[in-house]
Order: sequence, then structure tokens, then C-alpha cells
Amino acid sequence: MFGGVATVPSNSPHLRKSGSRPVVSDLGTSELENGAEEGFLRLIEGNDMKGGSIPRSTAAIMPSPAMLWRFKVLLFFAWGFICCKVGWDSVMRMSVDLRDLFLYEAFLYYNPLLLVTMMVWFWGVNLWVFAQGNVNYAKIFDLDQNHLTHREIWKCATWMTIVVPTSMTAYLYLYSHGEVSLAASQPVLLYAAVAMLLIFPFDIFYLSSRFYLLRTLWRIVLPLQAISFSDFFLADILTSMSKVLSDLERSVCRMVHRQVATIAWFEADSVCGSHSVAIPVVLVLPYLFRLFQCLRQYKDTGEKTTLLNALKYSTAVPVIFLSALKYHVFPEKWSTFYRPLWLLSGVLNSLYSFYWDVTRDWDLSGFTRIFKFSKQQFLSNLVHGRKWVYFWVIGSNLILRCTWTYKLSSHLRHNYLTVFAITALEIFRRFQWVFFRVENEVNKTSSKSNIQLSMIDNPNEEDRLLVSNGHSV
Repeated sequence: MFGGVATVPSNSPHLRKSGSRPVVSDLGTSELENGAEEGFLRLIEGNDMKGGSIPRSTAAIMPSPAMLWRFKVLLFFAWGFICCKVGWDSVMRMSVDLRDLFLYEAFLYYNPLLLVTMMVWFWGVNLWVFAQGNVNYAKIFDLDQNHLTHREIWKCATWMTIVVPTSMTAYLYLYSHGEVSLAASQPVLLYAAVAMLLIFPFDIFYLSSRFYLLRTLWRIVLPLQAISFSDFFLADILTSMSKVLSDLERSVCRMVHRQVATIAWFEADSVCGSHSVAIPVVLVLPYLFRLFQCLRQYKDTGEKTTLLNALKYSTAVPVIFLSALKYHVFPEKWSTFYRPLWLLSGVLNSLYSFYWDVTRDWDLSGFTRIFKFSKQQFLSNLVHGRKWVYFWVIGSNLILRCTWTYKLSSHLRHNYLTVFAITALEIFRRFQWVFFRVENEVNKTSSKSNIQLSMIDNPNEEDRLLVSNGHSV
């Protein structure tokens, strides 16, 4: 009548093994059913003793996880070789005079997503190091329990690494074989798919993480509330990807105006070409967002250091707009007046940003104690005694901060391979910056927690007097 777990004596030959399903019996069943169950159990026990059970034979057929991983890696490299071979053959089909223009156009459609993919890979490495060091980054970034781990980040980066070059290879192949309309649809479909994936409202493909990203971006654009660590952290990353955003705007502009696959990137077009005002505007937007965040922090906290930080971001504005003036003034005026100002503003921005990274964002305690943190945590313990790590991080940060000027200068965008390499190096610099910035935030958070605990554990003088006199309030 009532189902329950059957009790079996300890010396019973039918005692089930650990991990097997429990035997459920009905107290009202007949003896025939009990006999059938006992016979079935004897059959299973006999098969287990002989090593002929069905699950074990099935498990023996399944390949090991290591073999599956090697097979996936082999497929990945085979796919990469095919993409490179098809892309190279497609480029070689074109005439020499059109080849550079063709590559330039294809490159500017796909290099923003390639650089974003690179950033996602690096972010997965950051999270992996945090996990190895037992860093509670979820608390720092105010993430929920369903936040993405480094494995899930790498899975997303893997799919991005597959999809973006595949679309680029299809674009090269179709255009070189005369299918211009089909080639033009490739970047359009890719960008539309990425946009739809980000705003898709259903609970698939990490809905909570996608909406967390979109909410943070919205708070960056409109800093109408108190600035959290995740807000200015992502805004800092966007400043490193300002060139990516500029190329993204130019690509979307050509898609909207149906100028894809027209091989006309060097024209003096005021809509989507070199003379477009939107290019310096998009370049400067991440710095303006960060500037407004600093002003909002000063309004909330009254700390004067936030004004100095805002001044740092404001130094990027002259670099961007003085560079853009080359397309709107006479060449003699640019060479004699505006170009020296552009170089001077670039040097000021680079040195100021470098100083702020070392002394403020990383808190390396000034140049007298530059090789140790004021409070050691996971990263300082990891590289303890390895001064070359600090030499490398500080030296590479200084050099890459100086190349920042090249990246922010719109009049140098025609050197697209050089700018791509410098932008990739800037993303690598930001990848290094993340480790020290998060460690500094961990130090600040732990210090605040210790102060609060000490205030709770140590009552003030008035409370001690009340307790000693036996009074209550």
C-alpha cells in the first residue's frame, strides 16, 4: 500500500552496492513479485561478479575525457588551417592594385570583434588566477551566485574565435569569386547576430550575466547613481577599447548606408570616411564617461583625488581632437602649429596615466617601495621575490602608455596593421592592469572590514562606563 525502502540484512547476498539505486518494495505485493525481484537481483549480482554488467560495458566503449579534449583541439587546428588556406587563396585571386584596399576593408569589418574576442580570453585568464588565489572577486564586482566562471568565459571565447574568423573567411571567399552581395551580407549577419544575442530576453546563453553587462553599460552611459567598483572598472576597460569602438562605429555606418564591399575606404567622405566627425567623437566617449564618473564620485564622497583622476581622463580629449584637425585645416597649419600641440598633449596624457596606474590604481606605495604592496595579497604573494615581474609590468605599462597616443590619433588610422597591433598590446596592458587593480581593491575592502570589526569589538568609553556601573540605556 505504501512504498518504502526495503531493509536488507547485513549478511544478505542481495545487499546493493554503493551508488546503485535503492530497491523499493510494496508491503502488499505478492510472493510471486518478491520472487521475481530476488531473481532479478541475483542476476544483477551475478553479472557484476562476472564483469558483464551493461553500464560497465557501455563505459568501456566511451572515450576518455583526455581523448575527447585532444580530438577537439585537433578539429580546432584543422579548422584554423582551412580558414587560413581559403582566405589566402581568395586574396591571391584579386589583382595587386585592389588587394590592399580589399584587405583593408575586410580587416576593418572584423578587427573590432577579433579584439573583443582577445579581451574575453584575457578576462578568462584573470578569473582563473583569481580562483587559484581564492580571491572573492564575486563580492568585489557584486556578482550573484550564477556568475560566469573562467571555464564558461573561455567557452564563450572559443565560440567567438570560431565564428568571427569563419565569417571573415566566407567574406573573402565570396567577394573574390564575384558574389559581392553575398559577401556584403556576411558582416551584417554577424553584427546582427551579436546584437540579438546580447539583448535576447529568454533564459538561454547566460541571461543573468548578459543583463548584468547591459545594466553596467547603462550605468556607465548615465551615471545618475552612486558609482560602484564594477561601473568604473568596466569604464576603464572601455577606454582601452576606444579604437575598437571607433572602428565599430565606422563599420556600422557603412552597413547602414549600404557601402559594404565597395572598396572605398580612403575616400574623403564626411559620412563614413576619413573626414567623419563621428570618429573622434566615438574615440573620446569612453574618456568622457569616466570623467563624469569621477565627478559623480566627488559629489558623493568629497574626495579631492577623484578630481585629479577626472583631470587625467580630460587630458585624452586634446590628443583626440587635435589629431582629427588634420582633415579640417591646411597642411601647413597642421605641421607648424597643431602637430606640436598634438605631440605635447600625447606626452602629457601618457605620463599622467602612467603615474596614476602605479601610485593610485595599483598602490605600489611610491617609487621608494615600488616592489612591494603596502598590504600583501594573492598576487604579491604569487610574485614574491621576483622583482623582474615588477620591472616588466611597470616598464611595459610605460611603453604602452606612450603608444596610446598612436592609437587615439585618428589621422594615423590608415596604418591599420600597426594600429591593430598597438590596440592588441593595449588590451594586453589592460590585462596586466586588472591583476594589480583588483588586488588593490581587495586590500581596501579587507581594511574596511577590519576597521568595522575593531569598532564592534572595542566599545567606546561611554559604553564601558555604563556597563561597569550596571546601568542600561
